[in-house]
Amino acid sequence: MYRIMSKKRTTLQKLKMGLASLLLAIIPCSFSAQQQISLQEAIKQALQNKAEAKKAELKIRKAEYRIREAKAGMLPQISGSANLSYDPVIQESLLQFGGEKIRATMGQTWNSGASVSLNQALYDQSVFIGLKAAATTREFYIINTRITSEQLIENVATAYYKVLVQEENLKTIQESYTNTEKVRAIIKSLVESGLSKKIDLERTTVQLTNIGSDRQRQINSLELSKNSLKFYMGIPIESEIELEEKSIETRPELMMSTPDMENRSELKSLIKQKQLLQYSKESTKANLYPTVSLQAKYGWAGMGAHFPFTNGYGNGVLWSDYSSIGLNIKVPIFSGGATKAKIQQAEIDILNADQDIANEKLNLDLEYKNAVANMENSLINIESMKNNVLLAEKVQKDSRSNYQYGLATLTEVLDAEKSLTEAKQNHANALLDYRQAEIQLIKSRGELNTLQNP
Repeated sequence: MYRIMSKKRTTLQKLKMGLASLLLAIIPCSFSAQQQISLQEAIKQALQNKAEAKKAELKIRKAEYRIREAKAGMLPQISGSANLSYDPVIQESLLQFGGEKIRATMGQTWNSGASVSLNQALYDQSVFIGLKAAATTREFYIINTRITSEQLIENVATAYYKVLVQEENLKTIQESYTNTEKVRAIIKSLVESGLSKKIDLERTTVQLTNIGSDRQRQINSLELSKNSLKFYMGIPIESEIELEEKSIETRPELMMSTPDMENRSELKSLIKQKQLLQYSKESTKANLYPTVSLQAKYGWAGMGAHFPFTNGYGNGVLWSDYSSIGLNIKVPIFSGGATKAKIQQAEIDILNADQDIANEKLNLDLEYKNAVANMENSLINIESMKNNVLLAEKVQKDSRSNYQYGLATLTEVLDAEKSLTEAKQNHANALLDYRQAEIQLIKSRGELNTLQNP
């Protein structure tokens, strides 16, 4: 009897030692290989594919045509015209010569003509201002294109790191699930051999079910995050992608120097808007200035009783040419005060633009200060979570060792495993918080375009 009990204890001890050895092994989770995409490649595809980027480029092209349109106002305007008319009945006129009244028919049955006109603006203030405004509009659209690109980069980078961290969390949960599943199999064998209690198997089953539920939630969340990333990249949602595995490294040096806020695209855009408002004011003031233009015209006319294009003077059709050159000067005298009122409205718009610029400077400064503060807090949190992972690993190792020698219960081992999983997830989430804070800090420095570089 003693030998049987001793043999059972030896068997139980070996099974526990095998279970502890299993718990000490880390089983990584493997995923099917898909297209490897780096952050730089994701940003590149977004800038190539997204409608926002394409529309921004189209606005620049449209501004180019506006410049051409404005330049056209400084070039000669040439037009041609032709006419042909037939008058079956010509109205009579009453003429009086020396007290005698005479009824006379003035005109011919057929009349035709062709002419070419030229109009050249010599002085028109609105034309010159329009050319400057068109060039500034192009610069404004270029700045807005950069803002659009920065917004796309921010969205892609945020979504990219969110997917990266969620994949890491899924690996952690999968490792925990695999380890717990192996533990359950061994405990089930112990229960069937009468060497362990059924309640231990039930506790392990509950733990395994909970981990499986967490894993499924993480899989669903990861799928949604990947869909968001593919949307920001401008690729089909059904595309299969896998992110390039790369460790997240901290960059405290980003907080060391103060950025030049004048380099922010948002501020440059407001300054260009103010410049356009100033040109709009100048264009309105141009209505107070005189305009001078040169006009010239040359034509050829034919008239007579027969169809002019097939008959000449011998058949009663007279053809003759004519020309004129003139200078047209237009001087505004009184508009009822409408122009002055429009100028005053434009001045108010400029004052509002000044307020927007001043407010944007305060907003950008606040954004930078908050980004630095969040960055500092994230670094502290990462260090704290890292230490917590090390501590959880130590507790897990001790619990396994104690369980091997019968000094700890299975519940303590499972709790230690759960705590380690949570600690790793918290550390990964802290890295995500850091990355988001880093992106906002880079944005506040006006350096989001640097994320395109490897």
